Amino acid sequence: MNRDEIAAFAEASAAGRRLIGLDLGTRTIGIALSDVGRQIASPLETIRRVKFTPDAQRLAALCTRHDIGGLVIGLPLNMDGSEGPRAQSSRSFARNLKPILPLPVLFFDERLSTAAVTRTLLEADTSRARRGELVDKLAAAYILQSCLDVMGGLGGIGRSHDEDDD
Repeated sequence: MNRDEIAAFAEASAAGRRLIGLDLGTRTIGIALSDVGRQIASPLETIRRVKFTPDAQRLAALCTRHDIGGLVIGLPLNMDGSEGPRAQSSRSFARNLKPILPLPVLFFDERLSTAAVTRTLLEADTSRARRGELVDKLAAAYILQSCLDVMGGLGGIGRSHDEDDD
C-alpha cells in the first residue's frame, strides 16, 4: 500500500459515506466503522465465520445499514513485507465479495494490529474471555484508524467537507 493507492481509494469511495474496516480471521471477521467525516474508527462487531455466502450477506447488510462507501481490508503481510497464504486468503475473500458488494476496496497493512490491541487489553487487565470477545473488532478499528490517519495526511482526500460549506 502506497500513498497513491490510498489516495485513489479515497477518491473512489464516495465522500460523505462511512468506511468499514475488516480484520479477516479464519474463524471470525472483526468489523469497524468510520464516522461520516472519516476521522474516527469505532469497533462495530465480530462475525463468527460460517461459510462465505452467509458471511458476505451479513457484510452486505451492514454496508447497506451504515451507508458504506468503501471497504478497508486488513492485509496480513509477513514481517518482511511479503505476502503469504493469509494475505492471499484476504485477497481471495475480497475478489469473491466484489459481485455481492461492489464497493471500492483498499488492502491495508495489518502487521502487529492484533498484537497492539492485545497488549492494550492486557494493560487494561481485561480477562482472557473478554479479550477473545473484543480483539477482532478492536483490531479492525486499529486497521481502519491507521488508514484514516494516512488519508487525513493526504489533505483530507475522500473526507466529508460539510463543515467547509459555510
